Amino acid sequence: MANEEILSQTPEPSAPEAPTADLSELQASNEKLAAQVSELQDVFLRAKAEAENVRRRAQEDVSKAHKFAVEKFAADLLAVKDSLDAALAVEEQTVDTFRTGVELIDKQLMAAFEKNALQIVNPVGEKFDPHQHQAIAMVEAEQEANTVVSVLQKGYLIAERVLRPAMVMVAKSK
Repeated sequence: MANEEILSQTPEPSAPEAPTADLSELQASNEKLAAQVSELQDVFLRAKAEAENVRRRAQEDVSKAHKFAVEKFAADLLAVKDSLDAALAVEEQTVDTFRTGVELIDKQLMAAFEKNALQIVNPVGEKFDPHQHQAIAMVEAEQEANTVVSVLQKGYLIAERVLRPAMVMVAKSK
């Protein structure tokens, strides 16, 4: 019975009211909205094209960066190559002049390394670090266990990242 009371109290829907705006106003509004849609589509397409251009340019920049990343380092090494050529061009050399020339070339090479964030790793006497060293052998030595006893080949870091690990011999535990 309660349901019947609720239903009897609910007002009956009335007929929809007739539109107060006339047809010409609706057509003008429709044309205005169509113009806005057209303008927004144009803006969207332009923004999409611009985003695609930015993406393509960024890809080209990354490609060029990969391609020419070594250019600065190579330019620094040209002076070293020129010095080597000059040293080889000397007909009569003494051991002292040859040694002096090689030492100067080594200084040029070290300067090029330094300018390009290339560091030499020579860990004699340091604790063995598997991230920077490659153990070739373990030997009995006076040093504490897991200490680098000798370096067979120096390692190199470039911008704090291992380029080549140092090949080392490590002290055994006693």
